[in-house]
Amino acid sequence: MKLGNNLKKLRESKGFTQQEMADLIHTHRTGYSKMENNQQDIPVDCLVYIAKSFGITVDDIIYFEEKNQAPKEISVEDKATLEQLNLINELGSEEKSLLLKLIETFVSKKRFKDYLEKNIATL
Repeated sequence: MKLGNNLKKLRESKGFTQQEMADLIHTHRTGYSKMENNQQDIPVDCLVYIAKSFGITVDDIIYFEEKNQAPKEISVEDKATLEQLNLINELGSEEKSLLLKLIETFVSKKRFKDYLEKNIATL
């Protein structure tokens, strides 16, 4: 995983040019280009500023490719679930992002609950 590649994919997903990103982090476009091409390290303060500007975490930038990679195969047998997925796909990017954050919250909550139940039983 190369951080510059993730930065490029994030930029493209937001529809920004390299110049706009360079302006965002107060650097020259060639310097930003070197960051995207993994020829120059990306300062942590720049990652933090980009994350705040896009309303995401630095972790989201570091793992952008893994988090935004489409599954290779999806099998949905429940027609109601498939219809819901199609409706979600019609939402705008902001609504999709909010919905995905809600789903992540519920999944994390369930995993934490399962973890507690498993570990409390061992006490």
